[in-house]
Amino acid sequence: MVTKVEAIKKVLKEFGGVATWEQIYDNIEKYYPAAKASKAWKEGIRGVLYREIKKGKNFKRIGLGIFALKEYVEEPLPQKEDKIRMHPFIEGVCLELGNLHGFFTYTPDKTEIFRDGIPLNDIATLHEFPSFTYPEIIEDVKRIDVIWFNRGKLIFPQRVFEVVHSLNTLSEAFNRCLQLLPFAVNFYIIGPNKYLDKFKSKIERKPYADFQQRFAFRDYDTVVKFYEHAVKYEELKRGVLE
Repeated sequence: MVTKVEAIKKVLKEFGGVATWEQIYDNIEKYYPAAKASKAWKEGIRGVLYREIKKGKNFKRIGLGIFALKEYVEEPLPQKEDKIRMHPFIEGVCLELGNLHGFFTYTPDKTEIFRDGIPLNDIATLHEFPSFTYPEIIEDVKRIDVIWFNRGKLIFPQRVFEVVHSLNTLSEAFNRCLQLLPFAVNFYIIGPNKYLDKFKSKIERKPYADFQQRFAFRDYDTVVKFYEHAVKYEELKRGVLE
């Protein structure tokens, strides 16, 4: 009979040696039919996986919600100069951080690859955009790179992230954000550090100046470091507190 450890290994192998929580949850029954027999079945699977990682066996964590076989060789992370890969990578970082902090997360770039073959759609927890306001506004703001929504019966946006890899897209990113001004939302523009002065120049002019306290610029290095520290903290927490 296949054990839960063996079943998780089979799921990871099915996805090339690496998988998200949702991929594990959605496919575990193929190899362990009784996986969902308990009401707390997800906790059971997480417990098995974390125990193996703590013992240094079979699995390793390569993201906040991404796991791999221990022998899996991770793909190199994109360089800041690689605009094509850097954009979805930063989107994936924002999605993972949103999931960690208990938000629903959404991105329109569902098929773009975060890292190691993982599409953004497998990290985002919302696959349909919530209808929280007028259709005309929804049509515009659903193109925002990443949005964090509160969890609850009534879902509203809480934090918005636009990844600006080209100055040509900065105005468009600002204008999409303006559509959400009636809501209690914080806006983050993420890009190379060299764009900071351009951001400051733009945010100090109309129509953005009246709302500049709700906007913040974060450079790639800061966001990636924060993400890496979050991953490391989760690893340490499992070893100390759980």
